[in-house]
Amino acid sequence: MNPANHAHASCLCGAVRIHAELPSLWLAHCHCSMCRRAHGAAFVTWVGFPAERCRIDDPDRALRWFASSAEAERGFCARCGSSLAFRSSRWPGELHVSVGNFDTPLDRTPQAHVFWDAHVAWAAVDPNDGLPRKSTVGTA
Repeated sequence: MNPANHAHASCLCGAVRIHAELPSLWLAHCHCSMCRRAHGAAFVTWVGFPAERCRIDDPDRALRWFASSAEAERGFCARCGSSLAFRSSRWPGELHVSVGNFDTPLDRTPQAHVFWDAHVAWAAVDPNDGLPRKSTVGTA
């Protein structure tokens, strides 16, 4: 793999590694309630890739997928508990990877706040960050 056109992410213990070929499709902050609960945070920043341009190295088979809804699954490491990935029939053919798990640079910065209608008031989000706030009915 050419390091210049790939990004690499891993869980906290290093058992699961994700190698993604750039360019990415998008990068956004998600404020939905499921992302908040899955990550224990006010919002999660995701980057989307075509799934066929991602390789998951998981020699110990630590990656587990949890069906968080009828349409979506969230990938996490069974050894350390790190939340790593998201896939859904709503975005077929895409793998979404948590930006916080990358140890190499990505090719873009955040482009939007999504599920803004579900954001929490207790977390300060810069009102002048210039990013669109997209509201979506339901949860991810």
